[in-house]
Amino acid sequence: MSVSASILLVDDDRHLAESMAQWLRELSNEVDTAETIAEAKQHLNRRSYDLVIADLHLGADDGFDLIGYTRKEHPESSVLVVTGYATPETAVEAVRAGAFDLLTKPLIDEELSLAIQRAVAQREISLENEKLRQQLDRRSGLENILSHDYRMLKIFDVIDSIADARASVLITGENGTGKSMIARAIHARSSRRGGPFVEVACGALPDTLLESELFGHVAGAYTGANHDRAGKFELADGGTLFLDEIATATPAMQVKLLRVLQEFQFEPLGGTVTQSVDARVILATNEDLAKAVEGGSFRQDLYYRVNVVNIVLPSLRERAGDIPLLVDHFLREASETCGREVEGFDGDAIETMQQYSWPGNVRQLENVVERAVLLSRGNVLTIEDLPPELTGQVGPQFAGSTPSAGSPISIGDASGKTLREALEGPERQIILQALRLHNWNRAATADALDINRTTLYKKMKRLGLDDPRLQFA
Repeated sequence: MSVSASILLVDDDRHLAESMAQWLRELSNEVDTAETIAEAKQHLNRRSYDLVIADLHLGADDGFDLIGYTRKEHPESSVLVVTGYATPETAVEAVRAGAFDLLTKPLIDEELSLAIQRAVAQREISLENEKLRQQLDRRSGLENILSHDYRMLKIFDVIDSIADARASVLITGENGTGKSMIARAIHARSSRRGGPFVEVACGALPDTLLESELFGHVAGAYTGANHDRAGKFELADGGTLFLDEIATATPAMQVKLLRVLQEFQFEPLGGTVTQSVDARVILATNEDLAKAVEGGSFRQDLYYRVNVVNIVLPSLRERAGDIPLLVDHFLREASETCGREVEGFDGDAIETMQQYSWPGNVRQLENVVERAVLLSRGNVLTIEDLPPELTGQVGPQFAGSTPSAGSPISIGDASGKTLREALEGPERQIILQALRLHNWNRAATADALDINRTTLYKKMKRLGLDDPRLQFA
């Protein structure tokens, strides 16, 4: 025999078992014997075997019970069945139960030897496949998060540690740091990855609509609710629910969230039937919730409930060493999307990007790279292909001065107008200039103007700034 294996031989015929064990040992195998399933289980719990050779008829015991136990509790061990009463149906049933193969008595030495070799070879292939799968899983869900920074590497380790936990996870960090990607990575590396990943932007919806969005509603719950509708919690059953901008939730909504996070039960809007849900909840915010608790805008009990595990994402300016890596990734994506052949940025351009403060973080960097690819004329991108706020032609933050992106702000004739009407023109100019300054990055614009992102969205819609054609005007 070309391989040696550790074998557990299970047969209620002690003399036959000892004879076969002696022959197997002469072929350099390690062999233990057992006469009953209980004795076999004791051996399996003490050590791991490459192969279990078992008779189907073990006195009062059924060999199928041993096959099922080994498959469930010791899947690293292959099972080879031997019996003197085999039929085609028995063989099929044994394989379905988890046996590698079935041989009939009386055994032929060469046939048994070949069966053992096949079983050991198959086991080695299975172990190698499992090892490769684990290596692939090591980056599963993290393949789109590029970083060499030690802070991010620590976060990757945390993701590994908490991926399968039921506890809530709070992801904090500035806008554009990749909170949604981290949430998706946690889901992808968890045992729930086969279930749904449902994302809700809490700041984009008013309170009533947010309640309906999260918990669903029954027909007649409000005007226009003509039929029952499942909420995001129900849709995320068996998977992960990601609640972004959780700090924008009103006190009333916070009470309802606290209950569902504690009990995983809720009632749809307008309904009376309590529903249960099995969903892992991940939350994110760019605000300091501890300060919000001190200020009374965020419930303390909800804060403690969601802050079981807190992942704090560093800003891009804190990991400037990652910029060349990220630029290369975004450059390849933009080149493929735009159909342009671009070699890359020169050294001065990369240095300029590393010295910039990046108020919009990774999202802003992606926009800058895409803009450079779109507007460039050469294959090598230079400082001239970067927007003015990076090159120092204007300040990196919108500070109220008139930037080169727009004309001076003028009040105009306010006679006969209400105060709101008179201020619409200047307000539109200010927001438009800030949007242009930040390459239409709304998160960075909201930060620069020191307003909530949802407030910016509403103002843009009211002032007619949500037309995408303005970006190219």
